[in-house]
Amino acid sequence: MTSFFTDLAQQYIDGEWRPGKGSWDIIDFNPYSGEKLASITVATALEVDQAYRAAERAQPEWADTTPYARRTVLEKALRVVEEREAEIAEAIVTELGGTRLKAGFELHLAKEFLREAGRLTLGPSGQILPSPTEGKENRVHRLPVGVVGVISPFNFPFLLSLKSVAPALALGNAVVLKPHQSTPVCGGTLIAKVFEEAGLPAGLLNVVVTDIAEIGDSLLEHPVPQVISFTGSDRIGRHVATVCAARLKRTVLELGGNSALIVLDDADVDYAVDAAVFSRYIHQGQVCMAANRILVDRSVEREFTEKFVAKVASLRVGDPADPATHIGPLISSSQADAVAKLVDETVAAGATALLHGRAEGNMVSPSVLTGLADDSPVLRQEIFGPVALLLPFDGEDEAVRIANDTPYGLSGAVHTGNIERGVRVGQRIRTGMIHINDGTVHDEPIVPFGGEGNSGLGRLNGESMLEAFTTQKWISVQHGRSQFPF
Repeated sequence: MTSFFTDLAQQYIDGEWRPGKGSWDIIDFNPYSGEKLASITVATALEVDQAYRAAERAQPEWADTTPYARRTVLEKALRVVEEREAEIAEAIVTELGGTRLKAGFELHLAKEFLREAGRLTLGPSGQILPSPTEGKENRVHRLPVGVVGVISPFNFPFLLSLKSVAPALALGNAVVLKPHQSTPVCGGTLIAKVFEEAGLPAGLLNVVVTDIAEIGDSLLEHPVPQVISFTGSDRIGRHVATVCAARLKRTVLELGGNSALIVLDDADVDYAVDAAVFSRYIHQGQVCMAANRILVDRSVEREFTEKFVAKVASLRVGDPADPATHIGPLISSSQADAVAKLVDETVAAGATALLHGRAEGNMVSPSVLTGLADDSPVLRQEIFGPVALLLPFDGEDEAVRIANDTPYGLSGAVHTGNIERGVRVGQRIRTGMIHINDGTVHDEPIVPFGGEGNSGLGRLNGESMLEAFTTQKWISVQHGRSQFPF
């Protein structure tokens, strides 16, 4: 067992590891075995203030360092992850019930995002724009916003914390990170340890392990952070947006999804089955980009359904530490019970269960449902569990209508034998991302990532990080003398 859960079960504020001062503890459990991994006394609102004030003090000097010096820290952080990759993978499997495959997938992306953050440090820091005024020079400078608050989720905690933390630091900001209570180490204190070993100066990254029951909205309302980057549910995202908007604070919100994978009549059915099974059941379906809804043209519905159900039925459910396991535990028994109840209620309302998953503790076996009524509530919500909904359609127009019949708009996929046909259909789907002849679960460091509607506000990755974590300042220089009207 990795030592992370004993060594890193603390708060990390102003470069110091210390216990929280709250009156109760967050208990970190292994969701598969139920083993207690760590007990962390929660941080108080006062400690949140101390973290933000430490970040505020440290940030100006960091912003004044050369981009090459900041890049060196990012490069060292990457080397730390590479050197400790086996330990980190073990922690991902242990703390969040991720399979070996999932841990490898998360770590591969985490390393790519660290590489991209290093590149960001050397990007353009400004530009000169023309002016209609004779002799005037317009300089537009890119400056760090100052301090960024980051709130990360439990499903890909190491990656999704780094995804905001690393570019924010690269661009000259300081950060206060609050990980999800279910993954305080992989999503929080482990990130702090990586940057501490990389030589990041004290105060620039602070991690507070706490809960809204202890601190209320102090993480959002605090006057120091200028940007809050939140990844999580749309319900909490709305609250974050409301609190921050009242204080004219910028937000980047990466929220839930209800993605559709569309199989057109000319698709390669075997390939579409493989893409759909992966897109729905990766990490037990606890992925915002997961293909909740699988839309299949009636002309290939029977063939697709038979092959899809057979493949899903072959998935191995069990210990995530076993490399042969495809589906591990959900994050908690309450989440598992909620998913099982949703399946039962949907079947009771008239849907047909081609596979009917059951909950046992945190484990939920996969379900495949079909025959859903058009007004079934399950069609318009995010299902954070191993449940696939199969929906037949007649022609492209109906596929587009069904795909767009959701308040979400994050990802999606279209399978077809004609690439340009797929692109045309994809352009009609209201999502931030769509993939032709592929799965719905993708993330790349330089491509804008984000959604429409209830799936969030703003974009991350690549140049979008500049919009997220910097501000612009116009400085004009008048060469010669201006003429004033009075």
